[in-house]
Order: sequence, then structure tokens, then C-alpha cells
Amino acid sequence: MRKWLLKGAVILIVLVLAQGMTLRARVQASPAQQWHKATPIMQTRWFDEVSPTNALPEYPRPQMTRTEWLTLNGLWEFAAARAGEQPPFNTTLNQQILVPYPVEAPLSGIGHTETRMWYRRMFNAPNAWNGQHLRLNFGAVDWQSAIYVNGQRAGEHTGGYDGFSIDITPYLKAAGPQEIIVGVYDPGEAGGQPRGKQSFTSHEIWYTSTSGIWQTVWIEPVAPVAIQDLRLITDIDAGMLRVTVALSEQASGYTLNAVAFDGGSQVASISGLPGEEFLLPVPEAKLWSPEHPFLYDLKLTLLKDGAVIDEVGSYFGMRKISLGEVGGVTRILLNNHFVFQIGPLDQGFWPDGIYTAPTDEALRYDLEMEKKLGWNMVRKHIKVEPERWYYWADKLGLLVWQDMPSADAANKIANPPGNFEAELRAMIAGRRNHPSIIMWVIFNEEWGQKQFGLMGTAQLTKVVRTLDPARLVNSATGWVDYGISNVVDWHTYVGPESPKPEFRRAAVQGEFGGLGLEVEGHRWPLPRFAYEWQPSGAALTARYIELIRKAQVLMQNPGLSAAVYTEITDIEHELNGLLTYDRAVIKVDVDAVREANQALIAASEALK
Repeated sequence: MRKWLLKGAVILIVLVLAQGMTLRARVQASPAQQWHKATPIMQTRWFDEVSPTNALPEYPRPQMTRTEWLTLNGLWEFAAARAGEQPPFNTTLNQQILVPYPVEAPLSGIGHTETRMWYRRMFNAPNAWNGQHLRLNFGAVDWQSAIYVNGQRAGEHTGGYDGFSIDITPYLKAAGPQEIIVGVYDPGEAGGQPRGKQSFTSHEIWYTSTSGIWQTVWIEPVAPVAIQDLRLITDIDAGMLRVTVALSEQASGYTLNAVAFDGGSQVASISGLPGEEFLLPVPEAKLWSPEHPFLYDLKLTLLKDGAVIDEVGSYFGMRKISLGEVGGVTRILLNNHFVFQIGPLDQGFWPDGIYTAPTDEALRYDLEMEKKLGWNMVRKHIKVEPERWYYWADKLGLLVWQDMPSADAANKIANPPGNFEAELRAMIAGRRNHPSIIMWVIFNEEWGQKQFGLMGTAQLTKVVRTLDPARLVNSATGWVDYGISNVVDWHTYVGPESPKPEFRRAAVQGEFGGLGLEVEGHRWPLPRFAYEWQPSGAALTARYIELIRKAQVLMQNPGLSAAVYTEITDIEHELNGLLTYDRAVIKVDVDAVREANQALIAASEALK
């Protein structure tokens, strides 16, 4: 957001916080101890639905599913830790926490920040899994984690936004309960790691931090050699899907079958070798778009000597994002046609779950509201969501600009720049199969960019293009533009305004708006903030429509291709959402806003 906020007076207030898919999940109860939710400052309507027996029970990885799995969401033992402390093997910890809600979240039962912490729980492997390898999976842990199984260090991970998996088979006992301990270190803003808008002190455009396990933890049985990763690239011009499958280890004698389905009808099939790209034809493909978000199902089978070794389910959407000339200027094209992209900044914070939505229904709700408001795009702002958020974007039909979480707005260097690149790579590798994602955003408003400069920014842009040549790259949204990305991107509050399109670079408004409306009884108890205050919902609606009509003029001249409105919901003290932070009140006239947004999109489709 606007640069002057970072130089203005800072109000320091320390907050004290007292698939749609049917898969067979095994759920085990955690030790029965006293646990209760912390008292929230504000709560959503989903707060009361959450309990230790139903904490985000959905299968967490919709693009690589297995039918047998064991969720470890639920109550874990918990304790604060000290640097250099030995893991608490065979020791009952003095608190309980509801995983996967971060320690700061009221839903976790802790409700305050910890820099170092221990998680512990026991589990029993089902007898039916004997002879198979067990993989322990984490959706995300913020920030550094070490995993111990039955007293032995099984693995470690650095990065607060990407998933990781560990084969824990060598550390398992032959029978009986198995002990898992997770040690976590998160320096928060005292470090220089990517953290987005997290802050120890909530103020202005900075919000409550997230620490520890904040996405689903689960175990699944696999063969000694199994499918570990997929790479899916759609090519609508050639009518095919490019498929690459990586295995858990290098091995010979294995083959793969890939079968695509339209509902229950088989569309095409192909065989190939692990580690090599093979081409699956998709004749007369149904294209994915916000108006028609059609998804093909995909089944991948690993075989050896004709026997099935492993099988996973997936899906894909046939769509293309590119640049081209329309109306004499460079535009962003979807499926070879210009469609103006209009949507909100979506920061993904929750009053009761902080970084973690209370339920899958809640996670889906914001996206459903974005569709109801007539938007066709959403910018996921300096946060990486759980996989199921992108699954719902794929299913519902929203174009996603995916930001890399910023490291530090003040550009201080605490962690080596190489760490930022490593986490950038991990973000792309973990989310690049989703048809909804059409652009990667590396830097937001120069936050953390200064230490890289031109050469570093150019290198990171090259990294993104190499990892994912099928999407657009926005090197820096707002402020510092070295002329090396696919778009020229301005931020203007209130706006909108438009840069001039360039040869092979489209013009976008990466942020505008920020119209504020306070709704009594539905606001955070902090000094309020917005860019322009409105007196009523009717006034907010009228002013929003006025801005959208201006965007339509800018689309014609100088040639704006997209605009991102700040924002979908209020967040803590920031009250410029079209919805309140608790999602209880929609501040605007939904039909009027939808009509304005859809008129803008329709006008773009009429351009030649």
C-alpha cells in the first residue's frame, strides 16, 4: 500500500489475545485433557463450529489426492521453548493447542505469540498400513521446523508458506503408539524472512502475526517408490496437457498411465515414463475461464511389471494467459481474447483464525462473495493460502494474481537474500498447477526489493520465468519498475489511474480504492484506518461505482488491462473492505456493485 504509511506516525498497540471432495479420512482422538478456545476480540459465524474433532477435516491437497490418509489435525500437546533446549521426548507438555490454527489465533486455544515452541502428539498407524511407507505431511509451518519421531530427528524445513513431506518409516516402532514432536522457531519481524503483513504490534496496514503450524498435518501410506510431485501445463493451441511426474526416488522399470475425464466419460489416455514429459491429447477442449470454470479430472497410475504400485487423483483446467495487441495497445489475453480483469486485494486474515480460516466453508466464502460482487479476478496479497483456497478459486472461476510474501518493508537485511529466492521457488513449485493462478508477483511496493536492486530483481524474474513460462510475471507491483516484467503496474489511492501500455507490456492498476466505512459492532477496537471515508453503505456503493466507471474510461485510453480494488474485507483496524472483518455485514449493494463490474468486463470483450 501507499509509501507514506511506512513513514507516517505509527500507533503501537500490543494486542493481548486471552471439496467439495469425498475422501476416506481416518481420524484419531488426541489425549483427553482440558482445552478451550481463547477469547476472541471478534469472531466469525464459523467460530462456534470448530472443535477438536472437526478441525479442517477435508483432504488438504486436492491436486494430488490419495484415498487412504490419516489427519493429525486436532489437539496436540504444546509448550513454549528456549534456544538450545532438548526436545521433550516422552514428556507430557503443559498445554494443548488445536492444530492447525496458529498459536496467536483464539481458535488454537493459546491466543498469544511464541517465538520458539514445541508440539507433541502420539498416533497409531492402522494395521492395514503394515508394509507400506508412511509420509508425514505439513501444509505449512511458520517458520523453521524440526521434526522428531520416537526420539530421532526425522527432518527439518525452512519456510513459512510451503508444504513439505517426510518419510517417517525408518523411525517407527514395530507396534504401539508413535511419538511425533515438532520444534518451531519463528523470529517474526525481528528476522528478515518472508512474512507478509505479520507484525508483533498491530497497527495501520500491519496485522497480528502467525507462528507455528498453521495448515493441515496428515499422514498417508505409500509404496516404497511412489508418486511425489506433478507438473501440469496446458496448451490450448495444441490441444494437449503436458504431464511430468516425479517419484519419491529414482528407480527403473516403472511406467505411468494418465487418463483424463470429463465427468464420468474418458476423454484421453497416454502412457509415459517418470521424470519425462509426456503429452496427453485433449481434443476439442472445453476451456477454463471465470464464466465457465470447467475442470477435467485426471487419474495417474504408477505401474511396474503390469502391477499397480501407486495411484493419485488430480484435475486440470485448459486455459492460456498471454499478452497481445487489442485496440492498438498491449493487453492481457485469456484464451487469446482480451477480458478486463477487475477484482479485490485479498489478504486472507481472520479475526478468530488469523492466517487460518476457521472452516473450509469460511475459506470458500470470500471467493464466493467475490463472484457474487461480479469480480473475475483476485490478488492474493503477500500471503500464500492453503491448497484448498486455490481449489475453490479453480472451481468457482477466479483469476488469481499470486504475491510472494514480502520479507521486510524497511529493507533491512537479516536473512541472506538466497532465503527469499528459495521460498519464492517453493511457492511456485507448490501452486503452479492451479489454472486460476495467471500471474506471479515478486515484490510489493519495493518491500524487501532494495537489497536486490536491478540485477537481483532481474535474476528473480528470470527464475520465475524459468520455473513457470506459462504465466505472467509482475516483478514489482507499484513503485519500482525496472521494465523487465510483463506489466507496468501503478498503485493509486483513491484512483484509479493508468500507466501507458508499452510494447509487450500491459498496463495494470495493482491497487486503488481503499474506501472506508465503519460498521458499529463489527470493528476491531483499535484506531480506525482507511484512505477515504464514506458516511453510509449507499455512499460507499455510489463511490465504488464511480471508480469502476473511471476504470472503464482508462481501459479505452490509455489502455488499462486490469485493476485491483482495496479490498474485500476489513482487517483489524483497517476498515476499507466491502465486507466487515467478521464477514457478518456486506457494506455495499451487491447487485449494484455486480452490475458495475460486469459492465466493465463486457465493455472489454467488445473491444477489437
